[in-house]
Amino acid sequence: MTTTIQGYLRPNGEYGIRNHVLIIPTVICANQVSSRITQLVPETVAIPHQHGCSQIGADKDRTFATLAGTGKNPNVGAVLVVSLGCEVVDPYALAEDIRTSTGKRVEVIDIQETGGSIKAIGRGVELARELRSELDRIKPEPIPAGALRIGVKCGGSDATSGMASNPALGAASDILIEQGGTVVISETTEIIGAEHVLAARCATEEVADQLYAFVERFEREVERMGADMRGGNPSPGNIAGGLTTIEEKSLGCISKCGTSPLMGAFEYAEEIPGTGLYFMDSPGNDIECVSGMAASGVHLVCFTTGRGTPTGAAVVPVIKITGNKKMFERMSDNMDIDVSDILAGTTGVEQAGEAIWNEIVEVAGGKLTKAEILGHQEFSINRIGPSL
Repeated sequence: MTTTIQGYLRPNGEYGIRNHVLIIPTVICANQVSSRITQLVPETVAIPHQHGCSQIGADKDRTFATLAGTGKNPNVGAVLVVSLGCEVVDPYALAEDIRTSTGKRVEVIDIQETGGSIKAIGRGVELARELRSELDRIKPEPIPAGALRIGVKCGGSDATSGMASNPALGAASDILIEQGGTVVISETTEIIGAEHVLAARCATEEVADQLYAFVERFEREVERMGADMRGGNPSPGNIAGGLTTIEEKSLGCISKCGTSPLMGAFEYAEEIPGTGLYFMDSPGNDIECVSGMAASGVHLVCFTTGRGTPTGAAVVPVIKITGNKKMFERMSDNMDIDVSDILAGTTGVEQAGEAIWNEIVEVAGGKLTKAEILGHQEFSINRIGPSL
């Protein structure tokens, strides 16, 4: 039976499960003005970051793509771009990119042209209130759950992750794909040692070659920094949680994307090319990875953790799942689902997967995650090169 959720129709025909007014600073120097606008206008979100100045080449392009992709995310209904006026990220090109591909209303303010921070905050508040008022008139309507695109992520993993929460999330991923939906797995660092297992599931040889190319490129970059992925991972926290080798960690990691064929692989923050299961090249870093997934167009992220993490995101809900009962009880403020009954032998992986799927449907329908209730709106852009 097809499951139905509630969504907000966008001018380009996509549906969002949230209805955000997004404030985008193009550069670190515009962060303070952007944050102040969100403080003064309820139900707006901002994505302060450290970039947008002294960047070159592919690094500058990645910052632009991540900011533009976040503005294009279907959970965003309207955008206010806040520019300083002398940064490398062109605010008007950014606004035009978002506007032409989505049909959303996008406004721009320039702090230097407006006359400084106080005047820019005043103008920004006026525009943000106007955008908020317009979005409040859009009412949600029923859409099939198969329209959903979800990201699957793990972080702060321990021995329970690969045995309970990751395979249970994999079962939920299979349910979504069976209904016509899309799942994005990422974390290139977290598939090393198990890349051949994932490559064997690729729909074509070209996809497998792309997957191997991502792994080889990542390992070369790590070696350039004087480190060895296969000797420097798992992290100290993973080891304290019971993980012993990177292969053990990676085999647990890839189980969260279920059993479907891998249809394609794409670069960090690029638009998801189709439906089904996809891989996005990214670091394992929680915030950089989730921000890249949001920029690629996922509606929400399912995040498994054994050690416990409060991570949320600015424009997408983050559902926190654990197989560690003690941690769930200790960090109940942050965790959404406990699937530790798998380890107790009182429930199965498929049953736990159905429980996660039910939570996905409820969150897609408007239920707030613990991270949303606590106001977690973390955002960080993955970097490639040096600053000038």
